[in-house]
Amino acid sequence: MKTREEVLEYGLSFPDTYQDAPFHDENWQLVRYKGNKKAFLWTYEKDGYLNLNVKVDPSNAFFWRDIYKSVIPGYHQNKDHWNSIILDGSVPDKDVKLMIAESYDLISDSPTKRIYEAVKKIPYGHVATYAQVAELAGDRKMARAVGNALHKNPDPDNIPCFRVVNSKGELAGEFAFGGPGAQARLLEAEGIEVSEGRVDLVKYGYRYN
Repeated sequence: MKTREEVLEYGLSFPDTYQDAPFHDENWQLVRYKGNKKAFLWTYEKDGYLNLNVKVDPSNAFFWRDIYKSVIPGYHQNKDHWNSIILDGSVPDKDVKLMIAESYDLISDSPTKRIYEAVKKIPYGHVATYAQVAELAGDRKMARAVGNALHKNPDPDNIPCFRVVNSKGELAGEFAFGGPGAQARLLEAEGIEVSEGRVDLVKYGYRYN
């Protein structure tokens, strides 16, 4: 990767991204994640070389800096969380791409996104509790956040929130799933028995361990 065009094209190959030039300075071209509008890739020319700023897990920051002299603490950014990559030809393309990908993963990650991904893992014909979904999303303590996220489900066809029940196997309030009885009908269509607004967790609960 030698040109800005190549770098920007790679950055824009990640889902839900867009290019931005926020400083009214053509030297600074960024790629942002649409979900939160945060930049994960900064490009600019400095001292005769194209430079990239990428976000990094603090535990990995020195890993890259120790391997390559052309990976240095982030220019004009938090030195613990950002690295600058000087594209002088000394850093292999595969590692430049890996660092950009890691930056994208760090910027695009959010509890809501992880919750939706966790719900997608619940198999057909099974249910999971809010606490289980929270655990699958990385933090069992955010069960309440699961409920909030599911009430704002942006893609019900692909995020099957109707498969989520409370710790007693009880169905959610009717308003959350398109009207009275909607959740029960969706579950029953998958062969799950619903009795008095409740599902048998022993029989239909998702076992993911």
